[in-house]
Amino acid sequence: MKIIFFELEPHYESFIRTAFPSDELLFFKQPLTPDSIPPQAHDADIISIFICSCITPHVLEQLHNLKLIVTRSTGCDHICMQEAQRKQIIVCNAPTYADTSVAEYTFALLLSLARRINISWFRTAHQSSFSLDGLQGFDLRGKTIGVIGTGNIGRKVITLARGFGMKVIAHDTYPDKQLAQENQFDYVSLEMLLQQSDIITLHVPLNDSTHHLINKQTVSLIKKGAYLINTARGGIIQTEALLFGLQLNIIAGAALDVLEEECCTQDPLHLLQSSHPSEQQLKIVLENQELIKHPRVIITPHNAFNSVQALERLMHITIDSITAFKNGTPINKARNA
Repeated sequence: MKIIFFELEPHYESFIRTAFPSDELLFFKQPLTPDSIPPQAHDADIISIFICSCITPHVLEQLHNLKLIVTRSTGCDHICMQEAQRKQIIVCNAPTYADTSVAEYTFALLLSLARRINISWFRTAHQSSFSLDGLQGFDLRGKTIGVIGTGNIGRKVITLARGFGMKVIAHDTYPDKQLAQENQFDYVSLEMLLQQSDIITLHVPLNDSTHHLINKQTVSLIKKGAYLINTARGGIIQTEALLFGLQLNIIAGAALDVLEEECCTQDPLHLLQSSHPSEQQLKIVLENQELIKHPRVIITPHNAFNSVQALERLMHITIDSITAFKNGTPINKARNA
């Protein structure tokens, strides 16, 4: 079979070649997008992608021989699942490879906000200043953390929060009563969570129902002085609404490992050179620049998954998914594929 890997660092190639010695393998460091479809991909049987690839109906039309998409991510929002299903293309993801890594990273961001670690480091490293002015933080113990989404990552966050002595409340479309009982927290409505939480952390997939879940209307419900953390997907937060909340001091601070249009923000020149950059895309990229420079916002480059252990698990899951498909017994099929 012809298998193509996109957005893959070169040091993984030998590992993959060992796993598939009899297949035709190609590797591209760049993502697969409607504006960047290499000719070699047109007859691929299998592709493996990461989050900056954008698998639109146009891309699927060009890859006329495609049978399997393996995304090296938990989320599938960069894939047109409906079109893949219509074309009977199987989509596999990696739902549990980074749950511990992302949960721990969530608390790294939270502690940085709570104790102003990023500002402290910047002052000492770049200003040789050891002044404590403006660096007073707050303890996590006794604070209320609102966890939106109690799947694999959300439940790990809840466990960590209880270890810090925090009060936990949660919101999920499908509440897990046993989980709540075992971990001594309550499920509440989204409105109540926003009104009562000192810290709000997002752990839901990006889909039609969660797109812009945090918008101007929901921001207005947030408890004044709360902190917002997003290690899920950028599109869950409306960027304009976050800036609005920061400007009015509704939101005291935010820590974001993901952004709306983050791939375009990483490479704005590529956006300008693409065939059809939209006015909305350009607007969000400019708003992201405001967030990057904002003194009460911490932004990291979609790094929460990036631990040695998580990436080892991810490569094994990817290889297992491809091998199982080749053997006629697909595994790790994305939930709505």
